[in-house]
Amino acid sequence: MIINSQFDSGNIIVKSADTPQDIRLEIRPDNQSEFLQWFHFRVSNVAGVSLKMTIENAGDAAYVDGWPGYKARASYDRETWFMVDTSFDGQNLIIEHGCESDTVWFAYFAPFSMDRHFDLVAWAGQSPIAKNVVLGKTLDGQDLDMIVIDRQDENSVAAEKKLNCWLIARQHPGESMAEWWMEGVLNTLLDESHPITNELLEQCRFYIVPNMNPDGSYRGHLRTNAAGANLNREWANPTMENSPEVYLVRQKMHEMGVDFHMDVHGDEAIPHNFIAGYEAINGLDPDHQALFDKFEQHLATSTPEFQAEAGYPKAQPNSSDMKKCTDYTAGTFKCLAMTLEMPFKDHDNNHDPVLGWSPVRCGGLAQDCLASLLSMLPDIKAYKAKISG
Repeated sequence: MIINSQFDSGNIIVKSADTPQDIRLEIRPDNQSEFLQWFHFRVSNVAGVSLKMTIENAGDAAYVDGWPGYKARASYDRETWFMVDTSFDGQNLIIEHGCESDTVWFAYFAPFSMDRHFDLVAWAGQSPIAKNVVLGKTLDGQDLDMIVIDRQDENSVAAEKKLNCWLIARQHPGESMAEWWMEGVLNTLLDESHPITNELLEQCRFYIVPNMNPDGSYRGHLRTNAAGANLNREWANPTMENSPEVYLVRQKMHEMGVDFHMDVHGDEAIPHNFIAGYEAINGLDPDHQALFDKFEQHLATSTPEFQAEAGYPKAQPNSSDMKKCTDYTAGTFKCLAMTLEMPFKDHDNNHDPVLGWSPVRCGGLAQDCLASLLSMLPDIKAYKAKISG
């Protein structure tokens, strides 16, 4: 039996593995940070073997409330990830599985590797309406990729009248469901036979950053970049020395403008899909808040994969935290902005007992979000006209 995590997004420390029924593991914290929760490793030479693996520092995880009701994901082919028996005793996360193949991979959620990211960017770049842009370098020297989707034809509005729509994902690298969502977005927007694509591209220009945190993704981090920075707390004052990812994206936002923005994440504890908004920004215009409320209700009524009851507590008015992406973009650009949260567990409103919340469902929700954006275009344009005088 061999346990290994020396690969893209791998994370586990083997303390002991004397027998398949007594495997003792620990999660490695993010570099220069105490955050830990993401794990990803493979176990080999185990066909027909029953495993019992204990992650002994699970009680020290960043979000301990995420463990009750959670089930680890496993895969034999790295394409289909299914849930396996998992329990939490207050300190130890115990994963048990009878292996049907020589090698099985285990992860906190279905991984989205950097190789798959490169494949996605390369595939998107073959479209005549997409342009690949490297915004700059990360601290580990990786490229920070952005995909611009903009189609101009006889049916499109003039370039200066198009809405600038920004979609970013994976500020927190361990929230890999965010990039599965991005794959669904690109599959939709680059399929010109899709029923909503033509209408969206006639009126919108998309700036898409599928992975805001390539360094953390490759290193197997939960929440931070190579320097231990939580990117979703860097928006007020990013620097190239500590958070180049935010600095570069924010710079481009100010250059191009923002009319719609969605920041895509995953939530450890809440077994639902939901969005968080900008009710805390200083001097919030009621019409601005109404845009968020209408988008949320449209999405909730259009798909069983989303709901509007469970989520984060509403923040107090005028308590804005401009270090956070949604507060910053909504407050700075006066746009419809939101944080989409998807579960590590399952979306309990539409439960799947085998796969839980899964990559395929992430892609489906992405299409639902784009459809809701399409329905909101008249409202976004009306609000934009109001604030521009």
